[in-house]
Amino acid sequence: MLTEDQRAECVASLLESHRTKVQGLRPSERFPQIELEDSYAISSAVAEAKVKAGARIIGHKIGLTSKAMQAASKIDEPDFGYMFDDLILNDGAKVPFDSFCVPRVEPELTFILKEPLKGPGIGLIDVMRATEWVVPSIEIIDARVTEPRRIFDTVADNGAAAGIILGGRPVRPTDVDLRWVGAIFYRNSEIEETGLAAGVLGHPAMAIAWLANKVGQYGTVLEPGHMMLSGSFTRPVHAKKGDTLHADFGPLGSVSVQFT
Repeated sequence: MLTEDQRAECVASLLESHRTKVQGLRPSERFPQIELEDSYAISSAVAEAKVKAGARIIGHKIGLTSKAMQAASKIDEPDFGYMFDDLILNDGAKVPFDSFCVPRVEPELTFILKEPLKGPGIGLIDVMRATEWVVPSIEIIDARVTEPRRIFDTVADNGAAAGIILGGRPVRPTDVDLRWVGAIFYRNSEIEETGLAAGVLGHPAMAIAWLANKVGQYGTVLEPGHMMLSGSFTRPVHAKKGDTLHADFGPLGSVSVQFT
């Protein structure tokens, strides 16, 4: 367990990396005795600083929910972070490459709630009942800390959240079998990854259930109107300057983003 001063040192380093777009030393290397509770406290403190600076929390992101992502990150459990209003981008957005440290992108489904969810005891049916829309999305993730990252580092770094592009055809949660929603992920017209949403814990709604139960331990409620990113069902694709990333969700339309 870290002291308050040690946690504050990690918070300051992460905020500096957000400002400069230069990776900082990962918390687990700086303080090998770090525990998961420390990491979530660091993430919360960074979120509080962003809110004080004018950002607004609009939901949560869940990461490392698929075998593909866990294998790519060498981490064997999900994590979560906060979503802020300044992370939302329009479909087809052109984003400056220099706004990130090491950007990667991944396709996923975003759940928008119409009813609150509070764990423990939340299951798939509870999530389906509480969801108003499911929206095809691309998430931009960015490592503000050096490799090799451990779960302590990704959690402290807000699950690497760096941007979300919403697009395609939003659907009601019962309009389609969400397990079979697929995506073909292109970089500059070349297919990089393909996958099915069932890769996320067997059903993408189970990621939202996991989150509700996880944060419910601390009395946190997933609020109506908030967006919940359920996690990628492919490996992340590295983005380079000039790249266009395009996710084709078939009947649910497509989403794209360009790095300039």
